[in-house]
Order: sequence, then C-alpha cells, then structure tokens
Amino acid sequence: MSVMDKLKQMLKGHEDQAGKGIDKAGDFVDEKTQGKYSSQVDTAQDKLKEQLGSDHDDPRQS
Repeated sequence: MSVMDKLKQMLKGHEDQAGKGIDKAGDFVDEKTQGKYSSQVDTAQDKLKEQLGSDHDDPRQS
C-alpha cells in the first residue's frame, strides 16, 4: 500500500479539513518565501487536493 493510499484512507470523510490544511500549509510557504514560488505552491496545492479528493469546492477551480 502506497503512502498516498494510506493518506486517503486516513482522511476519508475529512476531505474538507484536509483541504484547509493544504491551503494553510501553502499560505505558510508563500509567506516564508515572500511569494517567490507562489505559482509552484498553488500547483502543488491543487495537485495534492486532487489526489486526496478535497478539491470539490475550491473557489480557484471555477
């Protein structure tokens, strides 16, 4: 079982909270890097949310 499969299993039913955590972590990285890698961080956030299934109500997806 891969690490991603284990994460998905653990987060099942808590996708919204996981999405908020991903956003918070990305915002922290943006703050610490003064936005220098903002587009890369946003891409990583989106891909991670997609993998975990927590991007269904992300306003950036519109």
